[in-house]
Amino acid sequence: MHVGFVALIGRPSTGKSTFLNTLLQQSVAIVSATPQSTRQRIRGIYNSEHAQIIFTDTPGIHYSDKRFNKHLLNQAKLGIEEADAILYLVDVTRKPGEEETFIISLLQDLSKPVWIALNKIDKRKSSFTAEYILFFNQLFPNAPLYKISSKENIGLAELTSSIIPSLPIGPRLYPSDMYTDQEPSLRIAEIIRKYAIQSLKEEIPHALYVYAEDLEMKGSRLWARIAIVVERETQKPIIIGKGGSNLQKIRIQSLKELSTIFPYKIELNLRVKVDKDWRTNEHRLSQLLP
Repeated sequence: MHVGFVALIGRPSTGKSTFLNTLLQQSVAIVSATPQSTRQRIRGIYNSEHAQIIFTDTPGIHYSDKRFNKHLLNQAKLGIEEADAILYLVDVTRKPGEEETFIISLLQDLSKPVWIALNKIDKRKSSFTAEYILFFNQLFPNAPLYKISSKENIGLAELTSSIIPSLPIGPRLYPSDMYTDQEPSLRIAEIIRKYAIQSLKEEIPHALYVYAEDLEMKGSRLWARIAIVVERETQKPIIIGKGGSNLQKIRIQSLKELSTIFPYKIELNLRVKVDKDWRTNEHRLSQLLP
């Protein structure tokens, strides 16, 4: 049996999380129109009769001098280091740019196999597929290229099958019915963060994080006290909404999805807190993005 770790990498908003969710037919990673919604390395486990692939969804690679972005880049680099193979996703609706050149520089000297997936081929009207094929043939000629659509589930099975033979031989690392190794506290927090992001605009989605303050199982119910944290006092009422309407909307949407994941009923107590300038606080960033 082939078993191994594959890092999903690419610049922000290339469809890495959608790839993972579509392949596994489960909601494992946040999917959002907001760039860089993935902050931690999220593992999704693909199982077949003869293989187990542990995919690691990494933050979008975006070079920046900001502390927050440097920590996100470090998460992506760690994912690359820990993997047996790399799957590099590209959004063909955007022209090749400096970020592609930077990502290739991270991959060229690796001794592990790399696959390149040209994603979003379903959007033909704004596709730069031909430019990417020429670009990678010149700069990374030995990497196999696959055309896929994560959203429409086009080419995913063929791509996955091509990766399997390159992985080490060994026993399964996880039970065959397990599709993620995320702890319940992180799973709950990430789902709440997804709906908080979707309810907001502009800069605020980047200015918040979510964590579980307390989880307690009482009989057949899990009671969860969750903190939604922002950077400014002025951002709290935006999260809460008039009369608590937005916070209630986040709670209802989160509970609906959580009910499809966990076999027990979850009671959510959401609180909004302020952690001033947390994205420039090195200690806080080290805690959130170790």
